[in-house]
Amino acid sequence: MSLTEARFHDLVDATQQALEELFEDHADDIEISSGLMTIKFDNGSQLIISRQEPLRQLWLAARSGGYHFDYDEESGKWTCEKSEELLGEILFRSTKDQAGVELDFEEI
Repeated sequence: MSLTEARFHDLVDATQQALEELFEDHADDIEISSGLMTIKFDNGSQLIISRQEPLRQLWLAARSGGYHFDYDEESGKWTCEKSEELLGEILFRSTKDQAGVELDFEEI
């Protein structure tokens, strides 16, 4: 069953808000505009998280590559369409690699 547009936007908004709170003390800058969240680190690297409304997906661009996530209603988590890893798992690796910071993404 596909997500409704309203449900999709609510989920992305909640995810971005939770990420903003997690990163607020560890990022140089966090910008959210038109569905695009950019997390900039002191070393100049960044993570970009964007909503892809037509596909009902959340996309992550990191130094390690691009990832596309579908929301799994059963688990309540964003899951990578190719690797089936959770968004939090990939964010943990990406944040550690790019900023040298280990954050707890268990709730994401």
